Amino acid sequence: MRSHVHDRRVFGLRGRVSPAGLIFLATVVLMGVLLIWLVKTPKHASASSTPLVVYCAAGLKEPVEAIAREFEKQYGVAVQLQYGGSQTMLAALEVARRGDLYLPADDSYIQLAREKGLVAEAVPVAKMKVVLAVRRGNPKGIKSLADLQAPSIHLGQANPDATAVGRMTREALQKAGLWEMLAERTRVYKPTVQDVANDLKLGTVDAGFIFDALLPQYPELEAVAAPELEGYQAKVMVGVLTASTQPTAALRFARYVAARDRGALVFKKHGYHAVEGDPWSETPELTLYAGAMLRPAIEKTIQEFEQREGVKVNRIYNGCGILVAQMKAGQRPDAYFACDKSFMTMVDDLFVDPEDISSNPIIILVPKGNPKGLRELRDLGRAGLRVGVAHEEQSTLGALTRRMLEAYGLYESIRANVKVESATGDFLVNQLRTGSLDAVIVYVSNGALVTNETESIRIALPEALAVQPIAVGRQARYPQLASRLHERIRTAESRQRFLELGFGWRLGSNTVAPAKPAP
Repeated sequence: MRSHVHDRRVFGLRGRVSPAGLIFLATVVLMGVLLIWLVKTPKHASASSTPLVVYCAAGLKEPVEAIAREFEKQYGVAVQLQYGGSQTMLAALEVARRGDLYLPADDSYIQLAREKGLVAEAVPVAKMKVVLAVRRGNPKGIKSLADLQAPSIHLGQANPDATAVGRMTREALQKAGLWEMLAERTRVYKPTVQDVANDLKLGTVDAGFIFDALLPQYPELEAVAAPELEGYQAKVMVGVLTASTQPTAALRFARYVAARDRGALVFKKHGYHAVEGDPWSETPELTLYAGAMLRPAIEKTIQEFEQREGVKVNRIYNGCGILVAQMKAGQRPDAYFACDKSFMTMVDDLFVDPEDISSNPIIILVPKGNPKGLRELRDLGRAGLRVGVAHEEQSTLGALTRRMLEAYGLYESIRANVKVESATGDFLVNQLRTGSLDAVIVYVSNGALVTNETESIRIALPEALAVQPIAVGRQARYPQLASRLHERIRTAESRQRFLELGFGWRLGSNTVAPAKPAP
């Protein structure tokens, strides 16, 4: 007589109850062990004496253990691995909030962890496919999922409420209209995918759903073609826990795990589909090209990124006309933060998926008290004024200024008063402060730090707005690291710095709309 260890009261599954509490008890015990271990882990121990604590899905044990031992050997940093079901570990982490890294079997758990505030950075590692596995030689002659209905077939599954493979299996079978039938036919639900593989190996069950990456680890097993499972693929990511007291060390290990010439080789060796990660370096360096006007908004964010990641970011700030010329001459930065979309378009073949981050209005800046009585853009054409503008070939600001003046027939009259041209707006502001100029056309952000000496005149024209996109280079040496820098610039802390300097924010609900033209 076959036994059922599933219970709809515990797992939401149909079927009779045999020792249904066994799987529930196993899950509770595992969570309890993790919680006890977490609570006993010193929270404020120094990074030099505290091992890295990694919560790892059981199905990833073989490669992760090998990678951890090699990392320990090479760098003298202890790595403690705790194994379990992805959901079970997530629940334990939510309660205890201890540890350094979380490595579930699918990125959906990383997303959940992020939503709960448990994970900060995440690095792609590998992929795995869900397969139907049987003992080698297929002694029961199972050719399809329909064959699993036979009374003589004992089916095993991983708990769909605690594991990635179990959840994906349930989704696939529900879509195919087979879940109810196969849930009824399932003899046992296990807390991890490795437990299912072990049951298959021992002959306790005749068929089971596992990840294809486990097949090389279990030569006694083979896969049966099941079209219903096509497309169900787990994307493995390693996340750095927000509770980590040693995030730099945790990020270094995460980079090692994902590195194409370190951890990725181990994953491939063990049958996983490794993601093309960054090459390994203890202290990698990125080169960022950024418009000079962005410097005050991003410099502190980049400094924090360098410190947390343990990396170096070489910043090249300049007028975007100059930066574009350098790129067209062969320079290849890892990332580019342009002053305006028009200057990203000029080199868009060099970058991947630019994203608009901020906007910066163009204004007229004058000395405090506005001694010349200027009120609008056309006033800059008055005889005798000394005007400063950005260089139209070297900078985005200059190009946008010329475009705006030409659109309203003001270029020639104002151009006659231009006494200073510069690749950056900051230089123009300094000339204004020394009394060399009566007015300058600059960005809001250029004047944000000198409000005690100057005042601004709004230009109510749609052309008086620059939008700043950022993108990772197609030839970036460290594309994953560059993507994390991009993510850092998207954070709430970064957003606040932009807003304090007068920038608009193009992400979420804080987009600045262009002003309507003056009549």
